[in-house]
Amino acid sequence: MAKVLIVDAAPIFRDFITDKLEVENIQIEFANERDAYLKLNNIFPDLIILNIKRYSESAAINPLIIDFLKKKIEDKNMRSVPVIVTGPQIEKEEISQLLKYGMIKYFKHPIKYDALFDALGRVLKKPFAMDTTPSVMDVHLNNNIIFIEVAMGLNREKIFLLRYKIEELIEKNGITIPKVILMMTSLSLSFVDGMNLEFLFDTIKKNPKISNKNIKVLTLDDIVAELVEGHEEYKGIEVAKNLSTILNSLVVSDGSVEDVISDNILSVSDKSDEEDNAIEMRFTSDSDKEDALDQAGSTLSIAIVDDDNIIRILTQKAFLNIGATSELFASGKEFVEMAIEKREKKYDLIMLDIFMDEMDGFTVLELLKKSKIDTPVIIYSQAFKREMIVKALSLGARSYLLKPQKAEAIIQKAMEVLNAEKK
Repeated sequence: MAKVLIVDAAPIFRDFITDKLEVENIQIEFANERDAYLKLNNIFPDLIILNIKRYSESAAINPLIIDFLKKKIEDKNMRSVPVIVTGPQIEKEEISQLLKYGMIKYFKHPIKYDALFDALGRVLKKPFAMDTTPSVMDVHLNNNIIFIEVAMGLNREKIFLLRYKIEELIEKNGITIPKVILMMTSLSLSFVDGMNLEFLFDTIKKNPKISNKNIKVLTLDDIVAELVEGHEEYKGIEVAKNLSTILNSLVVSDGSVEDVISDNILSVSDKSDEEDNAIEMRFTSDSDKEDALDQAGSTLSIAIVDDDNIIRILTQKAFLNIGATSELFASGKEFVEMAIEKREKKYDLIMLDIFMDEMDGFTVLELLKKSKIDTPVIIYSQAFKREMIVKALSLGARSYLLKPQKAEAIIQKAMEVLNAEKK
């Protein structure tokens, strides 16, 4: 049986890695930086996973860790044991120092776990079975509401990891009564997905602080409602196709619906995302999709419809980062004349403001729908009131971004919407 020694791991990482490795029949031992060398000699592991924390502003590596690695490399029986290190962003000189002490791989926080397990499999000569289903899973929290957005597909690895992300959010933010909104409006499901759906619900319910009555699901698929109705253990979970229904049922004493929308759906402010060792819900394989979008960028045509000249230019620059071409429209009327009435050009994506003179974004959405033009639309606006968001989504908008956003956030949202359309 293969043995792995994990040194100085954060509790959530320790629990996650234990669950994952024990399934593969791998023995795990834990140690802190002070007793690591003693444990090393007692169990003689096949691999060491070492977590480092930032020790000071001038150095990331604790002297006790360096001392442990020196002893290991000087011990002729132990020097050949490979070491994988996880930690914060560090300088090249510090990486070189770790390499001298037998490190074979460094994973920067937050760790992309598919890459980590690929490395573990290579070292232990035991390939790990990984679900490669394309999936986007974003999790964030503000106040006591956890928003889980799933697009493209249901990936069991990400669902497995979700349990620990939820635990991280609840613990680090001190939430006593967490509420969950599971958003799957961009996900097209079939009965084949039933087992993974059950796994998703069971994973959310694993946290004892989350009760069924505080789990709300937004989906356009009847399959989800049928699954929930057919399981006694899911009794109390609310499934709806209308965002306002879910928000009204959750918002009782937590503030206005408008505040919940602006503070929760359209922004991220949970403490864990600010920390180096936060659970990463994106995998290295997701970068392949981003690379594919980069490669296809020159063929992507984006319509940016906004009466704010600065916003138009900034959004255009964001898409230039992936080589996409953008056509700018200063009003809804101008866009409608070109794209709907004259049909002179077809776009891959439309970035649309709500508040515009002559013709607002709602009218544009209505005309797109009436003309049966199914180009995906992302609303990019300062409009944050509940009824505005609900109306935009009901008129066919695929997603919603609150102004202003960094270029990375705009591209990320565009990637999610475009990949969901391809599925």
